[in-house]
Amino acid sequence: MKTTQLFLDCEVYRNYFLAMFMNEAGNTRSFECFGDDPMPVKQIEEILYAEGIEFVTFNGIGYDLPILQLVQLGNRPAKLKQASDDIIHNQLFSWEFYKKYSVTEPTVNHLDLMGLPIGQVGLKLYGGRLHSKKLQDLPFDPHLMLTREQANIVKRYCRNDLLLTRDLRDNLSKQIELRRVMGEEYNIDLRSKSDAQIAEAVLKAEYFRLSGVTPKKVPYRQASFKFVPPDYVKFTTPELQRALDVIVAAEFIVKETGHVEMPEAISGLVLTINGRTYQMGIGGLHSQESEVSHYADSSTQLFDIDVASYYPSLMLNMGMEPLALQGYFREIYKGILNKRLTAKRNGDKVTDACLKIVLNGTFGKTSSMYSILYNPEFMVRTTLSGQLSLLMLIEKLEQLNIPVVSANTDGVVVKCDVNKKRWLEEAVISWQDITNLQTEWNEYASLHSRDVNNYIAVKTDRSVKVKGTYRVGDIGKNPQNEISSLAVITYLQTGVPCATTIRECSDIRKFLTLRTVTGGAEKDGAYLGKAIRWYYSITTSGTIKYFKNGNDVPRSEGGRPVMELPETLPDDINYAWYEEESRHLLFDLGVVARPQAEPMPRKNSKAWKALLEESKVKLGHKGDWEWVL
Repeated sequence: MKTTQLFLDCEVYRNYFLAMFMNEAGNTRSFECFGDDPMPVKQIEEILYAEGIEFVTFNGIGYDLPILQLVQLGNRPAKLKQASDDIIHNQLFSWEFYKKYSVTEPTVNHLDLMGLPIGQVGLKLYGGRLHSKKLQDLPFDPHLMLTREQANIVKRYCRNDLLLTRDLRDNLSKQIELRRVMGEEYNIDLRSKSDAQIAEAVLKAEYFRLSGVTPKKVPYRQASFKFVPPDYVKFTTPELQRALDVIVAAEFIVKETGHVEMPEAISGLVLTINGRTYQMGIGGLHSQESEVSHYADSSTQLFDIDVASYYPSLMLNMGMEPLALQGYFREIYKGILNKRLTAKRNGDKVTDACLKIVLNGTFGKTSSMYSILYNPEFMVRTTLSGQLSLLMLIEKLEQLNIPVVSANTDGVVVKCDVNKKRWLEEAVISWQDITNLQTEWNEYASLHSRDVNNYIAVKTDRSVKVKGTYRVGDIGKNPQNEISSLAVITYLQTGVPCATTIRECSDIRKFLTLRTVTGGAEKDGAYLGKAIRWYYSITTSGTIKYFKNGNDVPRSEGGRPVMELPETLPDDINYAWYEEESRHLLFDLGVVARPQAEPMPRKNSKAWKALLEESKVKLGHKGDWEWVL
């Protein structure tokens, strides 16, 4: 039977209840109760349990479905409001709710999007990140008694939330399809699970398949432990030898939250290798470069050397197992890893992507005390062994006078003399044999780093690898005037001046800044909401303010709120602001020298004109200059 998707959302006030369903075309059906009106119990049940419908929600598991269960028992809005507050303020899990209110969990065909994106935030913020048409806060205080006119306004607000949910569904279509494929493979409903939850569900299913027994959580009872390095970890330089001694001697404390406390001796450990510094930590190894650019030329090559399946390979190398899966974990996990590598070699992108979710999600669950995979010692041994392994490679390469210009968690970037490439290859092969790890290589034409976590790398084929603040169109981060980053990326790729890219862009979405404001924001007395967005305008003065205290929202001077996207590009965009921002990005990346005085001189000031005259790069835009080199 063909399945039809309906989007579902509920709103609850003391005297008003609304359940709204929306189809793909944006048409809605509302079932509501105002004051003493009859509750639409039968109508909701008829649509909720209709065959051939898949309901799509954002937090439906935690909120909408529990509320609808109470509705079906005939509860009035006042009682629903008490339950709603219980969920929100007491942060009840769904299973806690069903137990407390003596209702059963519904069996409906349901896809909850809330757990799918990495870096979970609220629906409004996702809407902003996806450049949804309209961003809108709940229009009335949730504790009010609504009038009928206000209830109608809430209905329009609810429909906008459903449109945001549809936008998010569209963005997550690939992840949703992968979950459907994996669910059929393992006969589990994975549609609403996060990557880490999928990993746990798949491993439990595989354990049951092999043992015939459902695994049960085994409590981890150690209050502390010490790190035991792999036998192959050995260093030749005194500083790294001393560092290894410090790490082995340190005691790791497991806190009540289940997380591991990083020993002070390690958190303060900064290593210097051939003049370059590195910081260790629970999260990984990080080099400490900043505001620097590196270029390949006829005598020098830049190679990005990443470890393939980094954490999965290390987890198998450790020889450890989660307590609940002892005796089977390694067989299950190694089988999944081998299957994934085979799929990758054969170009089977779907299987590759599915199994990557399982492999990487497993590591994430080792640090969750609520998971059957929880094992903090396993997690720490994996991360520290990986860092020490990378330090072995770095030490060897520096001894060969092959500089490591960047290192981050699962790989290094090296600047290699063309005459030493064979030495580099031999050193990496030897390291792979020792560590039982494999590497993947990319060659760069240039690497431009604000720091180790924020950079733009231009490959030799002129494609780019972008990380951190310079990424655009990433649902995991708020857009911040992306046109400036795009202009810098385009300049580094092709040499097209930043002002050209900025002034030729006709997409308002690329000019927007999005941020959350605690307590909400306002501009010139008009309330905007908690998730706000704006562009910089030549006709707007002043700042956007915090609604509660009147303080300035950072970097909002000259910002014009745009809570609903216009149909056409505004004619008041402050292009000079975005050009100046691109120049700052170039400074941060070490592409050009930072001026002695900060901040950047204001447009048309004497200092500004002096910089332009010095740069000698002329553009054809109304006599302006572009300072890029």
